[in-house]
Amino acid sequence: MLPFFQWLEGTYTAMIESSFATSIHLSVWLFALTEAAHLLALAVVGCAVLVVDLRILGLGLTRQPVSQVAREMRPWLIASLAGMAITGFVMFASLAASKYYVHEAFWTKMWLLGAALILTFTVRQWIVSGDDARARHPLAKVVAALSVLLWTSVALMGRAGLGYDLY
Repeated sequence: MLPFFQWLEGTYTAMIESSFATSIHLSVWLFALTEAAHLLALAVVGCAVLVVDLRILGLGLTRQPVSQVAREMRPWLIASLAGMAITGFVMFASLAASKYYVHEAFWTKMWLLGAALILTFTVRQWIVSGDDARARHPLAKVVAALSVLLWTSVALMGRAGLGYDLY
């Protein structure tokens, strides 16, 4: 994986000659805005996930079918995941990607993110695409609780990574 990170950093170094990339790399404000957009997208992901998971757990919106709640939250989830990916890539590349390679918090966050995405778009999706009887099953409640735990862990590990001197 280290060669990929080195390639990514080299690609960013080549891109830095463009005025846009130079502006982000050199400007405290543009980087801060990128980070703020990343955190806003994370908050929207958290809300979209939490609304559906709380519905599965029977703790909110109980008058609406789980499938309807999930269908209404899906565009928010997809759009905010895209926003997180774009802003995350910009921050990742601008802070020297190969430096992330050696930090355990980064890898923990990536593994948790992968697990959260797999759970969200496989097992949890199967639960919310069925009827409410499927969502009332005890295992569905375990999946919803695990989903909340995974997504919360992703956010916390992102916060833990801020303690590293990556600049």
